Amino acid sequence: MSERVLIPRNRGFLFLDSHPAGCERLVAEMWQACPDPDPAGVREGAGPVALIIGSSAGYGLAATVAGLKRAGIRGIMVSFEKAPTARRTATAGWYRTAATADIARTAGQDLVFLNGDAFSDTMKEQVADLIEQRFGGRLDYLIYSVAAPRRTDPDTGTTYASVLRPIGRANRTKTLVFDDQGVPEVREVETGPAEGDDVEQTVAVMGGADWERWIDHLAGRGLLAEGFATAALSYIGSALTAAIYRQGTIGEAKAHLEATARALNERLGTTVGGRAVTSVNGAAVTQSSTAIPGIALYTGLLRGVLGEDLVPPVHQLAALWDQLTGAAPLALDDEGRIRLDTWELAEDVQAAVAERWEAATTGTIAGLADLGWFHAEVQRLYGFSVPGVDYTAAVATDIPWPTPTR
Repeated sequence: MSERVLIPRNRGFLFLDSHPAGCERLVAEMWQACPDPDPAGVREGAGPVALIIGSSAGYGLAATVAGLKRAGIRGIMVSFEKAPTARRTATAGWYRTAATADIARTAGQDLVFLNGDAFSDTMKEQVADLIEQRFGGRLDYLIYSVAAPRRTDPDTGTTYASVLRPIGRANRTKTLVFDDQGVPEVREVETGPAEGDDVEQTVAVMGGADWERWIDHLAGRGLLAEGFATAALSYIGSALTAAIYRQGTIGEAKAHLEATARALNERLGTTVGGRAVTSVNGAAVTQSSTAIPGIALYTGLLRGVLGEDLVPPVHQLAALWDQLTGAAPLALDDEGRIRLDTWELAEDVQAAVAERWEAATTGTIAGLADLGWFHAEVQRLYGFSVPGVDYTAAVATDIPWPTPTR
C-alpha cells in the first residue's frame, strides 16, 4: 500500500490531493458532535431503511452520520468519487465514505456504499435490487442531496450542464479569495447573465427531475414502505447573495425542486400515506458552495457575526431526522418546506452581516470575518488543517472502497 507525506496543494478553493487521516478524523468529529438520540439507545440492526443519494460530502454526509446516530438507519448510500491513482490521492469523499463505513460497522448498522452515477437508471436498478434482496423489500426514507455540474438524461441520452449565472442582467458582487500563502483579498467580480437555454440546462441538472425519477423507479418496484418519507436538501440564503443564487439559474432549479416536492407529497400521501418535503438548510462551507461568487465572503462574515452559534450541518441534519421520524414535531413553512435556516436568516443576524458586507475591503476584512475559521474549513474539506493529525507523517493513500460485511 502506497504511503506519502501529503501537503495541501490548491488552485483557489480546489485542492489537488486529499488527506485520508484528516478525512477520517473529520468524520469521527462529526459523529461525536451529533447529539445522542432522545431517548438514548438505538437498537443495533433494527433501524429504518434509508437511501441517501449524495452521501459523501456536505449536507449529504451530515445526513448519513446524523441518520446513523440519531435514527439508527441502515440501508444504502450513493455517491460518485474517484479512486486513488499512482499520481493522485482519492477524492476526499472516497476517504470520508471509508471512515463512515467504519463507524457504521462499529455501531452495528448495515450500510451499503455504492459508487457511481446517481443519475443513471443502472444505479437506480442496483439500489432497488439491494433494497429487495438485503433490506426486506421496503424503503422508509430517501434523502436527496446532489450537487453536480452535469446530468445525462437516461431517456434521451442528452447531457445537460448547470451554470451559475444571474437572470436578466449581469451581477457584480464582492467575493473573497486567498493567495497561495493564505492572504485574503476582497475583490469585485462580475458574472454575465444567463443566455440561451442556461436556465433549462441548470434546472435539468439541479431541479427535481432526477429525484422524481428515483421515486418513480422505487415505487414501480413496489419498494416504498407505508408512511415512506423523502426530503431533498436545499438552500435559500441571504439577500446579499440572492442575485447569483436564489434569483439566478440555481434558484430556478431550487424552485423546480420545491415544485417537485409538492407534487410528490400529494402523490405519496395518496399511495403510501407518505410525505415529500424540501429541507432548507443553513449556510456551511462545502465544496460546491465555495464555487459560487460571494458565498465565501458571506459565510466568513456570517461566522464573524455568530461565532460558535453558527449551526454545523450535522446538528441541522439531526433536527431533520428528528422531524422525519416523528421524534420532534414536523415544522413546515407556508410553502411546505422544513426550515433549518432560521438561525441564519434572523433579522438581527442578517442586518449585522449586511453592515459588515458594506464595510468589507481587503484592508478591513480581517476585523469583520472569521478568516482563520473559514480558511481552515476550506482545507478541512480535503482533510487538511484537522487538529490532532500529524501532517509530517507518511499516510497510506490506497484505501479501498468499503464492501458489505455480509
